[in-house]
Amino acid sequence: MSRKMKDSGIEWIGEIPESWKTIRFKFLHNGMNTGEAIDKEHWTSDETDLLFYTAGLNPIRTSYKDFPEWKFTKKNDLLLARNGTPYVYYPAVNACYTDHIIRADMKESVNRRFVQYGLQQSISSIVVDSVSIATWSASLWNEQAIPYPTPEEQTAISAYLDRQCALIDSVTEKTKASIEEYKKLRQAVITQAVTKGVRGDRPMKDSGIEWIGEIPEEWDVYRIANLYTERKEQGNDELPILTVSINTGVSDRELADDETARVFVRSEDKSKYMKVCPGDLTYNMMRAWQGAFGAVRVEGMVSPAYVIAKPKRDIDSRYMEALLRTPAAKEEMKRYSHGITDFRLRLYWEKFKCIKICFPSVEEQREIADYIDKKCAEIDALITKKETFLAELEAYKKSLIYEYVTGKKEVPQP
Repeated sequence: MSRKMKDSGIEWIGEIPESWKTIRFKFLHNGMNTGEAIDKEHWTSDETDLLFYTAGLNPIRTSYKDFPEWKFTKKNDLLLARNGTPYVYYPAVNACYTDHIIRADMKESVNRRFVQYGLQQSISSIVVDSVSIATWSASLWNEQAIPYPTPEEQTAISAYLDRQCALIDSVTEKTKASIEEYKKLRQAVITQAVTKGVRGDRPMKDSGIEWIGEIPEEWDVYRIANLYTERKEQGNDELPILTVSINTGVSDRELADDETARVFVRSEDKSKYMKVCPGDLTYNMMRAWQGAFGAVRVEGMVSPAYVIAKPKRDIDSRYMEALLRTPAAKEEMKRYSHGITDFRLRLYWEKFKCIKICFPSVEEQREIADYIDKKCAEIDALITKKETFLAELEAYKKSLIYEYVTGKKEVPQP
């Protein structure tokens, strides 16, 4: 038999059971404080170190020893993110937390688990205008209203949601692990194809290149300088501005469609931008070793922070891009980069051109590139399906929590 409902008077909640109340978060705790900034040199993954909440989804560890004693988490605490995604954490006891986190000392009578579910739903209904990172102040958290049934109902609802969410999270983690395996398979397919070919077993030889190993006997080995020369041609205002992504290589359209990017581009001195042509290779000097490297497919121009390599002969740039975006190639580019720290490494043309690579005939390059395109399309389709499933799981989980926290569904009787 369905319960009588009433309007809660709060937009995100809608109707609640007639016997329920709503309450603002500020009435559920004894006070708040923020944490301490802990330098990244003290961040660790050692399981014996302190748990440290950083405003990310999951806590990390820290070896820092001087965190104020009165700020460590206690048994009745909730942690609330101040920046970025507005996570509500149900923390472990004796954990520390960054200054991007607010600790709320919850009242003894409060069911923290139920409040966590309700508060997460409440804060997620808020849209914060922000130029960069969203900020969630203590006053904003305090004004969030949640449904508030009897303590017995809170216990039943939170226990039920714990069980159901654990099942969903288990499926989610397995799906994410499956996606990562497919990504590893994709990279293995690429690496095998660009260094060993796709023609089956055949005589092999040592390439003399440590990061490549053995290659087919008829393949050649060249320095990049033997195959490419540096292109330094000034761009013009009619050419689209292209970028290089760590994940996808060179864009094939204008830098971005959003207003922020357009303002950024307009403010730059385009007279220093350089022309790129189909078949070129280009990379970001500071991020090549991370994968910001790719083949150019459309005529355009790129930032002066990029290096452009123009082919001296017929080369399938798809093959070259696939080869030089493998993990081993990125390590080689890092080895040739100059700088005192990873964040300041630069790969200049004079060093890049010295890198040695394997080089099949252009006919076999096309064969390999076509094979990679086909196989990766198949794997990417499987990954897309799993990512769609993840999105559906996440939507279902949010809907489930909402329905029970607001009383629109009752916890099933055993």
